[in-house]
Amino acid sequence: MEIVFLLVPLILLALGFPIYIIFLAASAVALTLVVRVPATVMVQTMFGSLDVFPLIAVPFFIFFGEIIARGGISKRLINWFLSLFGGLPGSLALATLGATEVFSAMSGASSAATAAIGRTMYPALLAGGYRQWFAAGLMTSVGSIDVVIPPSIAMILYGASAQESVALLYLAGFVPGILIGAFLALYIVFHALRNRVPVTSGFQWPTFLRSTRQVLWSLGAPLLILGGIYSGIFTPTEAAGMAVVYAMVVSVALHRDLKVKDIWQIAANSAILTAQIMVIVAASGVFSWLLTVSGIPQAIIAWINSLAVPPWAVMLMINLFLLLVGALIDPTSAILVLTPLLLPIARAIGFDPIHFGIIMAVNLAIGMYTPPFGLNIFVMQALFGLPVRRIVPGIVPFFLINVGALMLITYIPEISLFLVRIRQ
Repeated sequence: MEIVFLLVPLILLALGFPIYIIFLAASAVALTLVVRVPATVMVQTMFGSLDVFPLIAVPFFIFFGEIIARGGISKRLINWFLSLFGGLPGSLALATLGATEVFSAMSGASSAATAAIGRTMYPALLAGGYRQWFAAGLMTSVGSIDVVIPPSIAMILYGASAQESVALLYLAGFVPGILIGAFLALYIVFHALRNRVPVTSGFQWPTFLRSTRQVLWSLGAPLLILGGIYSGIFTPTEAAGMAVVYAMVVSVALHRDLKVKDIWQIAANSAILTAQIMVIVAASGVFSWLLTVSGIPQAIIAWINSLAVPPWAVMLMINLFLLLVGALIDPTSAILVLTPLLLPIARAIGFDPIHFGIIMAVNLAIGMYTPPFGLNIFVMQALFGLPVRRIVPGIVPFFLINVGALMLITYIPEISLFLVRIRQ
């Protein structure tokens, strides 16, 4: 029975089929050969997977992300961080890190952040004295933090799959996101000092105040979203809707980066992307349901208990598995399929489901730039024509830093749960 659920997806993945086709085909084979239920269950489960209230926030956040990606927010963020870090060792790379992480968090799309910030900052990093491998590795890796920090679409999907609070998941992602960013910043400073990279002009109050005025309305979006959620004014879904309205007002009326007619095209693009995600949600819902009713999670738990493996070793194996999966498929698909499979195991060995959600997110964030199929690698190839052999060496130190942070986040629960327990 387990062979069907494992072998069919692997064969189809190797043949290059779209991920939703893989889930549907594997489910059809399992319904035919393994699970004796009416075929109509497949259609009912697909629609049932979409009938989940937190998923309403997904199209709103996608629309919000598309609006800010088309506007001039990326340039405003770059200028603001450059004025903030001016004169520090690695100031140009630190500004790239800050602008990419903030932009990816607001847009909810790591690839969009890599493209929007990379177009400006990758050539600037090369001109500023950084080696190509470092600049390529930095641009490829740092945007992946959007999977972890709010407002994260991945967290909405995990919350829907695990039936956990999206607001608490957002709260739990704060400290891990800051921790990862701090580790990356330390490495950037170390690299700049070691290689004697020239610094940008020093900090100047007039420049900082001018760039702050220009970026202020842009930075208001995450404050509106998170402030509304944690003050109790909005649910995450309502906050997503308010964010769309705010982004349209700022981009069209205040910044004037977009025209009213542009919003229609952005809405159409958002609808297409939303449909792509929802198809994956529906297809993975069938596959996950079949895994559950077949008793595979329970069988895995029983097998682990028979091995008498300590919890830390079990979680280490789960981390290694998630790192491998993240390098092969996108975070959306991985979260939807693996949450019903892995969450019962995490619960059985004493891990909090909110904490486990952050662990999954960090693993899959690393997968966004891990060969062979890390999406951000393809973005850098498309933007600058870089071969993989020139991108991968620069990725390695960022990969190792993120894995080190992952180990801390995994085995020190308070990093993720400190703010959650205060809130509760």
